[in-house]
Amino acid sequence: MESFEQLGLSVETLSVLKRKGFEEPTPIQIKVIPAILAGKKDVVGQAQTGTGKTAAFGLPIIELLPESSKTVQAIVLTPTRELAIQVAEEINSLKGKKRLSIVPIYGGQAMELQLRSLKKGVDIVVGTPGRVLDHLKRRTLKIDKISFLVLDEADEMLNMGFIEDVQEIMAHTGREKRTMLFSATMPLEIITIAKKHMREYDVFKTTKGQLTVSQTDQVYFEVSVADKFEALCRIIDIEEGFYGLVFCRTKVDVDTVANHLIERGYGADALHGDITQGLREKILNKFRKRQINILVATDVAARGIDVQDLTHVINFSLPQDPDSYVHRIGRTGRAGKEGTAITFITPEEYRKLQFIIRSAKADIRKARLPRVKDVIKTKKLRIKADLEDIIKKQPQREYLEMSKELLSENRPEDILAALLQYSFQDELSEKSYTEIGEVTVDVKGKTRLFVKQGKIDGLTRNKLIGFIRNSCKIPGEKISDIQILDKFSFITLPFHDAERLLASLKGRRQGSAPFIMKAKKGRE
Repeated sequence: MESFEQLGLSVETLSVLKRKGFEEPTPIQIKVIPAILAGKKDVVGQAQTGTGKTAAFGLPIIELLPESSKTVQAIVLTPTRELAIQVAEEINSLKGKKRLSIVPIYGGQAMELQLRSLKKGVDIVVGTPGRVLDHLKRRTLKIDKISFLVLDEADEMLNMGFIEDVQEIMAHTGREKRTMLFSATMPLEIITIAKKHMREYDVFKTTKGQLTVSQTDQVYFEVSVADKFEALCRIIDIEEGFYGLVFCRTKVDVDTVANHLIERGYGADALHGDITQGLREKILNKFRKRQINILVATDVAARGIDVQDLTHVINFSLPQDPDSYVHRIGRTGRAGKEGTAITFITPEEYRKLQFIIRSAKADIRKARLPRVKDVIKTKKLRIKADLEDIIKKQPQREYLEMSKELLSENRPEDILAALLQYSFQDELSEKSYTEIGEVTVDVKGKTRLFVKQGKIDGLTRNKLIGFIRNSCKIPGEKISDIQILDKFSFITLPFHDAERLLASLKGRRQGSAPFIMKAKKGRE
């Protein structure tokens, strides 16, 4: 197995990787990093989500760029703002002490904030095509002298209708740059872009991996934000031998959850980007030795953690994208042992969960949280088993002497009941648990869909209804608010029917069939 030391990275970068807990490079990193560092060619990388593509291009870019140039030296294009934020955060976490400014720019964020950042001087811009074009047209972003252009998740940009925007952005760049294109799949349109807009390039492929972990039982619970911690405690209490990672989105959430667990008497600790390397190693050592059985962490802090035999991974916060979900749940169910991945979602997050399920091809089943009575019943059985084990091993002499004294004055059942009350009064009391309210996910709503065909393509109301009916047998009366415009169209469907339609069309966008996707805000 290759190591990061063999890839040609600097001592400073290797130190950052060690501090972050990265232990070995992924297949795409092994192939791409040396090629970017040592070569002059452009790069096309094909690998599935969850394979470390960001570090594959991010690390060599950090190595090769000069510090504090005050001009944009590299631009990374991503299909979604969530991915733009994630990629920018990841590159920031990899730069170490190197003085590089990395900022994400995307629609939905205040333009003034982005203008201030760009005016100060930025080295690496990570952005969505639409917002990058906005800045180019305003002349608030100049990319004609960049050294690197990265197209991340190129097939998703194609699916979302951004390829024309991407080509327009590429036209603003100079010839003296290196282009890197990363994509999970390589449809003809992506290959055409590579041939048309890239110089001589090398293609690096990794074998298609399984997106989800077959040894992992995947479950989700619907809870309100206020009840998430209570739900977490119930899961930990009802599971025998719980040994797991709890993922939160922010450092603040990590500290809050870990501190509340410690206050309740659980063996827990926190891990995030503000933890020093020395303390990080101590915490991981405690966790590996099972001196603590719960580690609360952010995605970035948990990268590279190699801990065997985890029973659970709990998504206290819903992952930002399918890539993060795959990273998280891949930590359990290893070495042929089945693990459990649990995800808490609020009613507002249901649709995002469905997106993760579709994209990661995940089999996540809905379950009901254990009731307080069931948790206490489980605890009692566990205490009984522990006591019987101690009896078999013979209690220590000083306790036997004390036992004889108590038996001489009291009934055995009263003594045992008093001892159980003395030792487990709080643990076995229903009052120790807060009631969790039922939440209902509203799946009765409707979804607006964007159709990338219109009148000039010969699309009519009847043709569109017929296409949808034939694709997944959705009755025409369920399709409402049909707008057939010149170049594109809109329709509205009940949420579940929209999900069925999108799932049935995935991978079938060929020939003259209309391309359909969820409408973006502001498209109409």
